[in-house]
Amino acid sequence: MRKTVAFAALVAFGQPALAQEIVAAVIRVDKPGPLPISRLDLMPDDLGFAGGTLGTADNATTGGFMGQTFTTLEVRATLETAEAEMQRLLDGGIRFIVTLADADTTVRLADMGGLVFNAADTSDRLRGVDCRANLLHTAPSDAMLTDALAQFLMWKRWDEWFLIEGSHPEDTALADAYRRAATKFGAKITETRTFEDTGGARRTDSGHVQVQAQMPAFTQRAAAHDIVIAADHAGVFADWLPFHTWDARPVAGSAGLTPVNWHPAHEAWGAMQWQSRFEKQALRPARDQDFQVWMALRSLGEAATRTNSTDPQVIEDYIRGDAFQLAAFKGQALSFRDWDGQLRQPILLASGNVVASVSPQPEYLHQTSQMDTLGIDRPETECNMEGR
Repeated sequence: MRKTVAFAALVAFGQPALAQEIVAAVIRVDKPGPLPISRLDLMPDDLGFAGGTLGTADNATTGGFMGQTFTTLEVRATLETAEAEMQRLLDGGIRFIVTLADADTTVRLADMGGLVFNAADTSDRLRGVDCRANLLHTAPSDAMLTDALAQFLMWKRWDEWFLIEGSHPEDTALADAYRRAATKFGAKITETRTFEDTGGARRTDSGHVQVQAQMPAFTQRAAAHDIVIAADHAGVFADWLPFHTWDARPVAGSAGLTPVNWHPAHEAWGAMQWQSRFEKQALRPARDQDFQVWMALRSLGEAATRTNSTDPQVIEDYIRGDAFQLAAFKGQALSFRDWDGQLRQPILLASGNVVASVSPQPEYLHQTSQMDTLGIDRPETECNMEGR
């Protein structure tokens, strides 16, 4: 376990915090899995934690004027040790926990107590049937990501989609989000196909040879379409689609034009200074999880300084309240939805080395917040926090 220190010396883990100290923890639950298709996508050792380090430092900048200090504990866990590590944090008096974990693990940890920020998992069910009263989400939902892409495609008038989904449950859930987005914004899915994950190495000397022969055949004779949409949460096939489809069509979704929460090329609204500070500290570009951990910790810092309090309940109430606003280099002040705990935020649409667009698109309006055109709105939510 490692501690990120900002502005003041730390007390030992398990001892009471100083009177004006806000202590949080980032727990990352790693699990075994296949290597990504590209070595460029290998997980950095400090994924998520690097964003926490920057968030803690930023909290110290403003909190120092209020006599507040901030401490962040870094915890690495596995599926087998996650709950024991969570219990250690709770037993040590830590009430603010940022998680980097899959959906099932996130729910189990949230059920143990504390105020939990989900900074990794995008599953809609965590904002719906599996929502929790003590669970907030700085990671966007699948519905937000797919709606963001759908808005742009409708603006382009690319309204006929060829949907290819993977064979894993998380792929099916993502494909369902695209089906929902198509219905919501008036697109037509002309055909759906499932790419079966048959196992085996995805990074071999002959990989490109096999894909060059197989992917065109897999996409041959598809119904007429404007664009190919890939739903591949598991990372099995999507990266091989561009330039390998039978028809000369653009690719979007899990490859090609991708909806993301953060991108190293994002420069607008002061983002360049955040990128520079992160890269100077971490010696690498930031990823979504880094930004999402940073937003979780900055939410705590913003609430603590605005209320001039370190009381956990006061901080939580402010974060959930109407007065809370988070500046996060996205052109708008962000806030948490009271019906499902989701942080409402714009979504970047990135392709290669550029950010091609940002959603919500100007044409889509909402009676409360334009950002609520992305994701599950209040009237359609399946989240019921009573008794949870």
